[in-house]
Amino acid sequence: MTARVETMKRMRVKEALLNESIGQKVKLTGWVRTRRDSKGGFSFIELNDGSSMKSVQVLAESALPNYESEILNANIGSSIEVIGEVVASPGKGQTTEVKAESVKVVGFADPATYPLQKKGTSFEFLRSIAHLRPRTNTFGAIARVRNEICRSIHNFFQSRGFIYVHTPIITASDCEGAGQMFRVTSFDLLNVPRKEGSAEIDVEQDFFGRATHLTVSGQLEGEAYATALMNIYTFGPTFRAENSNTSRHLAEFWMVEPEMAFCDLEGNMECAEEFLKTIFTDVLSNCSDDMSFFNERIDKTVIETLKHIVESDFVRLPYTEAVEILEKSGQNFEFPVQWGIDLQSEHERYLTEQKFKKPVIVFDYPKDIKAFYMRLNDDGRTVRAMDVLVPKVGEIIGGSQREERLDILTERMKGCGLDPEEYWWYLDLRRFGTVPHAGFGLGLERTVQFVTGMGNIRDVIPFPRTPKSADF
Repeated sequence: MTARVETMKRMRVKEALLNESIGQKVKLTGWVRTRRDSKGGFSFIELNDGSSMKSVQVLAESALPNYESEILNANIGSSIEVIGEVVASPGKGQTTEVKAESVKVVGFADPATYPLQKKGTSFEFLRSIAHLRPRTNTFGAIARVRNEICRSIHNFFQSRGFIYVHTPIITASDCEGAGQMFRVTSFDLLNVPRKEGSAEIDVEQDFFGRATHLTVSGQLEGEAYATALMNIYTFGPTFRAENSNTSRHLAEFWMVEPEMAFCDLEGNMECAEEFLKTIFTDVLSNCSDDMSFFNERIDKTVIETLKHIVESDFVRLPYTEAVEILEKSGQNFEFPVQWGIDLQSEHERYLTEQKFKKPVIVFDYPKDIKAFYMRLNDDGRTVRAMDVLVPKVGEIIGGSQREERLDILTERMKGCGLDPEEYWWYLDLRRFGTVPHAGFGLGLERTVQFVTGMGNIRDVIPFPRTPKSADF
């Protein structure tokens, strides 16, 4: 038996579900979802290994030597190894099943203490057992969709000649200028060194010899590589110490940020539109079972919404025109509209869901509500910023053409209360061979949340980090 097993085809559950597998001898491994015992002297085991939304039904007959001792004790959550033949299934809703020649229980799960039983469980409770929730249908599907989105992101840029750059997680620069950053230090917090005769912390004694933080963005460092390698993208974890407990905020999240040299705002918008359409097309094509699950159980409009975006031409709308449309809309917005404000979700959703009924890219925002690095327009009031808005959520991508002119960038920094000397290396990119360049950022978790229809962003990242919560 051992020699035959070594040469036997090792299958994932997803493969074993295919009609082409009938007649093959296979070895399957995974976890028990359910077990039904028949008075006729056999058991049906629903086996899942995470490769598919669907499970394989295993027929285990009482003639198996460990039927009484092990198989009848393989409860929900137990891990098993099955050797058998894929056969046509007479049962409804499935085309194949595996007739077991042997079933080995690798690890038992005590039904009295195993927290995942075949019954409805709230997402809030599942957050408290985030180490086990991937075993549920919902979170298995989220993991597969998240994986497909990541694969699509890399494929999109790699197929277009972009170079993947790993930017630092520890940084001395505040990219957004908002100050909501986690401090990184090696100090003993019970004995922090102070400057002589002062209560001021002596940061020169810290590990890096200066104040450092967890990054909120890899953009600034990404620009250094774009101005040498043309087109690059970063994709990694970012952090924000924002004390917010909403369903759309995390303290740790993943961002993808492409940066393109010799590119203006128009090219940036074209890339962002194509990027979103590619991601959504790939998810619809490669995660059809998972998306059908979300469409049925979570949000009955997710598939329709994604298809509509893929098939739409995104509207290009200057900020000033957007404000005029909103002011004339007759809508009773919670946040009043006037030129100079940052558009709120309710404004963005009106534009995408009622006015244009398709995605909208709003551009040329007032400079006072945007970051220092965005290119100043000739009017002196607006910058070459853009936000890509989609139905149901509003902004999903934010980006800009970067300010490539040294003198203007320096003045913008000063106007934002930043010391240009702290960004000497960033200014060097303008001193030596400066070029027009542009880029944008897409939050992975908000994208997964949008694609799946999940109501809380804490449910689309494996182990969420939020205020007062850093379990697991």
